[in-house]
Amino acid sequence: MSQLLLLGTSACHLCEQAEALVVQLKIPFTKVDIAEQEQWQDRYAIKIPVLLDLESQEELCWPFSSEDILHLWERVSVGGAFSHD
Repeated sequence: MSQLLLLGTSACHLCEQAEALVVQLKIPFTKVDIAEQEQWQDRYAIKIPVLLDLESQEELCWPFSSEDILHLWERVSVGGAFSHD
């Protein structure tokens, strides 16, 4: 079952814009602050915001549009319900 993560930091205005797009589309995701998650820092520090599908490891790096998010969701969605943090 796929799970989308929105990787960012609390002080990132682009991350806020990305989150607003995902919320607007009503796509379930979990927000992850990479400043609090050492395993994500090296890989994503200069890429954030990133929408990551944990199962396929497919990444959508900023800048992305609502259409880009929908295309990712269509590719990875298996019809399950996820929690939105």
